Amino acid sequence: MKENSFWGETLPHSFADDTDKPLSDRTAPLPYSPASSLQSALDTAAEQGQTSREAVLSILRRHLGNGNASVRYQFEKRRISGIDAARALAHQADDMVCALADLAARKHEAPEGSPHETLCLCATGGYGAGLLAPFSDIDILFLIPGDPSAAMTARIEFILYALWDLGLRVGHATRSIAECVRDADTDLTIRTALLDLRFLHGDRVLARNLRCALGADLQNDRLCDFVMGKIGEREQRHRRFGDNPYMVEPNIKEGRGGLRDLQTLNWMGRAALGCAVSTPEHNGRPAEAPQTPSFASFGLLTEREAHRARRSWDFLWTVRLHLHYITGRAEERLTFDVQPVIGGRMGYATHGRQRGVERFMRHYFLTARDVMRLTSVLQPVVLMHLQDQTTGEPPKTVPGPEEFQTIAGRICPIEPVPFASQPREMFRLLDCGRRHDLPLHPIAMQQIIRNERHAVTLRDDPQTAKIFLDLLCEPSADDTKAVPFWLPILNETGLLGRLLPDWSRVVGQMQFDSYHIYTVDEHIVEAVRMMGQIEAGRMADEIPLAYTLASDIRSRRALYVAVLLHDIGKGRGGDHSEIGADLALTICPQLGLDPEETDTVSWLVLHHLLLSQTAFTRDIDDPRTILDLADTIQSPERLRLLLLLTIADMRAVSPKVWNAWKATLLRELFSRVAEVLEGGLAATERDSRVNHARDLARDGLTGTLPESSIERFLELGYPSYWLGFDTDTQMRHARMVHDSDRYRSPVTVEAFPIPERGVTELTVLCADHPGLFSQIAGALAVAGASIVDARIHTLSDGMALDTFWVQDGEGCSFEEPHQLGRLNHLVEQALSGRLDIRKGIEDASHHSTSRRMRAIHVPPRVVIDNTASDRHTVIEVNGRDRPGLLHDVTSTLSSQSLQISSAHITTYGMRAVDVFYVRDLLGLKITDPTRLARLRETLLASLTSPPVTAPAN
Repeated sequence: MKENSFWGETLPHSFADDTDKPLSDRTAPLPYSPASSLQSALDTAAEQGQTSREAVLSILRRHLGNGNASVRYQFEKRRISGIDAARALAHQADDMVCALADLAARKHEAPEGSPHETLCLCATGGYGAGLLAPFSDIDILFLIPGDPSAAMTARIEFILYALWDLGLRVGHATRSIAECVRDADTDLTIRTALLDLRFLHGDRVLARNLRCALGADLQNDRLCDFVMGKIGEREQRHRRFGDNPYMVEPNIKEGRGGLRDLQTLNWMGRAALGCAVSTPEHNGRPAEAPQTPSFASFGLLTEREAHRARRSWDFLWTVRLHLHYITGRAEERLTFDVQPVIGGRMGYATHGRQRGVERFMRHYFLTARDVMRLTSVLQPVVLMHLQDQTTGEPPKTVPGPEEFQTIAGRICPIEPVPFASQPREMFRLLDCGRRHDLPLHPIAMQQIIRNERHAVTLRDDPQTAKIFLDLLCEPSADDTKAVPFWLPILNETGLLGRLLPDWSRVVGQMQFDSYHIYTVDEHIVEAVRMMGQIEAGRMADEIPLAYTLASDIRSRRALYVAVLLHDIGKGRGGDHSEIGADLALTICPQLGLDPEETDTVSWLVLHHLLLSQTAFTRDIDDPRTILDLADTIQSPERLRLLLLLTIADMRAVSPKVWNAWKATLLRELFSRVAEVLEGGLAATERDSRVNHARDLARDGLTGTLPESSIERFLELGYPSYWLGFDTDTQMRHARMVHDSDRYRSPVTVEAFPIPERGVTELTVLCADHPGLFSQIAGALAVAGASIVDARIHTLSDGMALDTFWVQDGEGCSFEEPHQLGRLNHLVEQALSGRLDIRKGIEDASHHSTSRRMRAIHVPPRVVIDNTASDRHTVIEVNGRDRPGLLHDVTSTLSSQSLQISSAHITTYGMRAVDVFYVRDLLGLKITDPTRLARLRETLLASLTSPPVTAPAN
């Protein structure tokens, strides 16, 4: 193999310029009709006199269609790789462009006597690199010596119009060499596109001269500016397309860890070695478009790293081609609806309880992590090369603390790096940076990534365990720190997986739902970060109770380890809380936790969903709910720890999961359980609580309503009513009852915004009747409101006083007057029979669920529990969320002659969990097995089809 030297570096010939060879010299087999068959078809047409534009386009269109079909067929049959398919598509585009350039030259010759004009067609950008996705742009540079004549312009237009007529997406520019160099100096995108300049047709001397000019221009300071510009551009791109690579619908091209990052490493690696721009032609066998990223063969990576680069390159290109073919467009986002299809096409089958789509996506996320690691490994080498070239001397090192050194204020190991023989030094380096507030130098990251596998020997090392706990529990919310959070470094370098083998099983683990937006490991990392922010007081305004509790916890290490381990049991089948609790019993002693801390961690992991599930799906006004919860928790300290873990866990799921209403419910639940644990809420106190609530309401109403109205209102409510609302709300209800009596209104509706809780409270006062809840729920569905909670109270005079807490589509309260008026109007229309609820819901359903959301399967499920409440049967309904779901379910309950006392509505992405406290018409639980079985079957049917119509009023 011929080799070429650049400043002492040896590069294989395959990464030197080889594009000046004719297309016919390429030797790789192509899965479509080659250029010779196209030329033969054009020659035959010319002999038969079929030279019209339409005749030529027909031949080209047929050749293009046959070629595309052949490439796609062989790719989808897995006979060729994604790289091979992309190369074949690029070659096919070459054939089209060259054939059109020949035709244009014949049709638009310059007039006799006019100066001879030369034209050079070059491929640029990704097309210039010799790889083309099915629906990507074909970027062409029309290189000319100077200003184009009319004949030259006609030639260029002929080519472009024909390509557009063929349905190809074409990016183009017409420039001279001087204009190319000038524009490259002012526009980083243009310079980048010209790096992969590839000659296609015409005067190759122009292409050769342009490469020389660009190479001479891209030297010294401009070369450094280019590399730093690409680094800055990459950071901006990551922020735009998702800085976190572990989001469950990633952009495989522009996102972090995607193809563009590998291409950036190509450009940076070539620039550092002095070959950023293609060099002139060489003798020897021409090379095809790279089967692997070029930086993998520059000698800058270990063989293991080069293998990861090649594997990542091929995997991402294969996924990208599948994505284009499936969507029929230049789609780069791996959305829910295409993930199962691509996973199936690539052979990812279900193994055990892990679905094929989850296995496929885990492979993707592990690949993205490999790309990020390659960036951390290669970028320091590139920057060091550039610094040596520009300054002529290595970067200045300064002795640092604890036998380390610093470079530009960043901590770094001293050469020779001892990490392979002394792996504990990797953790000691991180701990030194933590204690001295020093960020890691890129060289340190590079060396840790290259040696992380040696950390497997530290799993039972007490000193390493102590350092790890210190890093884990470091407050992670102080913006004044140079390094605010260490856990991502432990995860991204691979140290965490080597130290805790069970952690490696959740790295890249995806949950195929629309609730969790991160992979399991990234969700846990985010939860630990949130815990640090809560402790540091960064969220004190939003969650003051949590900050107060965090500032006085006695089991701090146990809390942070519980956050770290709370989801570590996912992906193994079974209840991940139980699995995680068992794993904690083994992991905690290895980390140096004492038996009491270990027991606390295991208990917290086992019950980490207890508070959220109770607050959002159970009636916390039911004393049985609170007593059962207190019986499980038992300890005030565990209650405090569990609340903090719950908040950190919820905040880390998605920015949209947490809201003021959920914060309110958790705070109220915490207060009531804490009161029981402190000795309150005895049954003998119930009557005194009711009397106290009535007295407060009387005091507040005195002077605002007639005494007769006050006394009447105080006699209307049952004990559950007086214990279920605060005094201010009860006073508003009293005024509603007074106005209803005064004006003899059959229906009174009042919408009251509570923005500090993130909800609008809608109260309906009307005569009670079967199907009332369903009618109101249907009207609210038509209004675009989501019910998050509901309390149903029948007063002693037979009137229903129903309260609904609702949110808009963004999880916020309705506050604008026109919004409140519309809510009131639609509910009044529904209760008076003037609103066609079914039609309104159908209209709303047309725009409700996107195709990508419909790809997520949500199995219907109904659970009926007669032990969760002393007075009610508790029914939990799980199904796909959709407009009108609550209306359909409550219609079914009404058709079964059930009275709803309260409802608690929660959504987890596309999964709705609706819980109802119901009784029969006699006010009793439903206990008959036959009736319970029929009720369950009817509810399951209502989750997928319209229910039985509720009884008429």
